[in-house]
Amino acid sequence: MTRLELSRAQILSFRRTVGALDERLPAGAKSLRRAAWAGLQDSVPRAALLSIHARVAGVRSTTWEHASLVQLWGPRFNDYVVAARDLPVFSLGRLPLDTAGHRRAHDTADRLHAFLDGRRMPFGHAGHAMGRNPNSLRYATATGRVLLRWDGSRQPVIWTVPPPEMEPQQARLELARRHLHILGPSTAASFAKWAGVRPRTAAAVFHDLAAELTPVRTPAGEAWILAEDERAFRSPPRPPAAARLLPSGDAFYLAWGADREILVPDARRRPDLWTSRVWPGALLVGGEIAGVWRRSAGDLSLEPWRRLSPAERDAVETEANSLPLPGLAGPITIQWSPLAK
Repeated sequence: MTRLELSRAQILSFRRTVGALDERLPAGAKSLRRAAWAGLQDSVPRAALLSIHARVAGVRSTTWEHASLVQLWGPRFNDYVVAARDLPVFSLGRLPLDTAGHRRAHDTADRLHAFLDGRRMPFGHAGHAMGRNPNSLRYATATGRVLLRWDGSRQPVIWTVPPPEMEPQQARLELARRHLHILGPSTAASFAKWAGVRPRTAAAVFHDLAAELTPVRTPAGEAWILAEDERAFRSPPRPPAAARLLPSGDAFYLAWGADREILVPDARRRPDLWTSRVWPGALLVGGEIAGVWRRSAGDLSLEPWRRLSPAERDAVETEANSLPLPGLAGPITIQWSPLAK
């Protein structure tokens, strides 16, 4: 089978383009949905908000609560913000194929729905009142019947909704398409890690998508892209944004294994970004990850991996000062760390 050869530059340009990281989208529900095409991880408080800010213009501290968006336990049971109309994709798309897992998800959803009886409740309170480990309630999210709201300081409040009107197989296929479009090129193994599904399930999904896929060869090995994306991969790159501050778990660098080599070729730097604990944010300068950043409330610490020009530092600081951080009592402060060695 002839494989399309894709360079690292082509892959990064494609990912920035489809991820709306080169130029912000206009404000509005349509742009929010595009920004959340592969979901917005929000396990670090308000990471989803900062991911939106990196992609959409006019974002405010409350934009993550827009009426077109919902929260759920998404891929890998992390807190995610997604478009409300895409709830079936990010829930049913992860519904287990095996009988035991399928039954556990639906039984948990049924019991939770009966217990809550229209109420909203912190998930810890609900779990203990039901005589169950609260974390076990997360299994119900794969049915599409459980939503949550987490403000970052208290326990997530959960409630149940009617089941989505989509077949699980349709949802699985669409979830894989989303993954391939935003994080492609990719493989079934990478999809399994990203979505938090079993490797056998991921392999079956890729098999069923075969007619929609094009085989490619990348600097990290053989992979697949959506056939409809081939023209975009071949297109001339767009000018990258001067700077973006991507939060912990942002879709642009939500990768494992060899996939990380594409984003950060220097093996010495990868452990700085993909740490064993909570990941820092990624400092994107001129379309390349050029360092990491962290924050505590409105205090930002920036750690570049190379010497930045005065113009690049100004662009980073402008981006930092524009972050729509909620609940700030004063201005954002910026601290540059010494150049990492």
